Amino acid sequence: MNRVRRGEMPGRSALRALIFDLDGTIADTEEVHRRAFNQAFAEHGLSWEWSPAEYAGLLSISGGRERIVQYARQSVPPPSHGAQLIELARRLHSAKSAHYARMLADQRVPLRPGVLRLLNEARCSGIRLAIASSTSPANVRAVCDGSLPGDWADWFDIVATCDVVDTKKPSPAVYWYVLEHTGWRAGECVAIEDTPNGNRAALGAGLATVITTHAFTRDGDFDGASLVVDGLGDPDRPFEVIAGNAYGCDHLDVGLLGRIVSAAKACGPGHVTLARPPATRRGRVVAVAGATSTG
Repeated sequence: MNRVRRGEMPGRSALRALIFDLDGTIADTEEVHRRAFNQAFAEHGLSWEWSPAEYAGLLSISGGRERIVQYARQSVPPPSHGAQLIELARRLHSAKSAHYARMLADQRVPLRPGVLRLLNEARCSGIRLAIASSTSPANVRAVCDGSLPGDWADWFDIVATCDVVDTKKPSPAVYWYVLEHTGWRAGECVAIEDTPNGNRAALGAGLATVITTHAFTRDGDFDGASLVVDGLGDPDRPFEVIAGNAYGCDHLDVGLLGRIVSAAKACGPGHVTLARPPATRRGRVVAVAGATSTG
């Protein structure tokens, strides 16, 4: 899904926009996803149960259905093959999504520390905001409706999800989609991510990245990221720097992000931006929380 609103570039800063991942970046959802998967498996009579450590490894595969298919193919014996396996994955993922939505309705999933502060700082500073996620529009609504203020859809120039591109992260497609539909230049933006796949996707689109790790991703490979921290931090709750240059700061704010994007511009990208494939879907319009998306 996406909604586009073009804005003026704020003065005196190289930073024009922040592009956020959703799951694990804006809100602590990964444990909820894991429990929902396990409930779906039990509901369908499967003995599978993904432990936290196992799920951390499975996060290297973007997309719930894709995760199920890969896991099933490695099972002994696999529950099915070929088209039957794809159909089983579809049914399991549909059940998982229903359990996930119910869990979110039953319990508010908290924003990660510093997220609301940074969103408000960016808005007050004229920095544009976007979401680029491999999840579904329904999951974006469920998380943001429960965790952000009611007018959250008006905060973001564009919300791009898996329904508008044909390839998920680590493909840069969803980031290319955001850049194409806003007119922002990659060198003016910072992507905030939490997984190695998200980091590679943003780098592949030419963006500087800040990684906010958590229990499922702390040991990931974040080569090329400008800064890797254990969270966004707050003035009274400093982050821990895992890698990169925080320029003496103890929490992520607009000033630090401006220094990061300026440094990335001055040094040039430390990666190769991939040639853009025809990955964007077009042709239909989906209404999402006051936003529309072409897909």
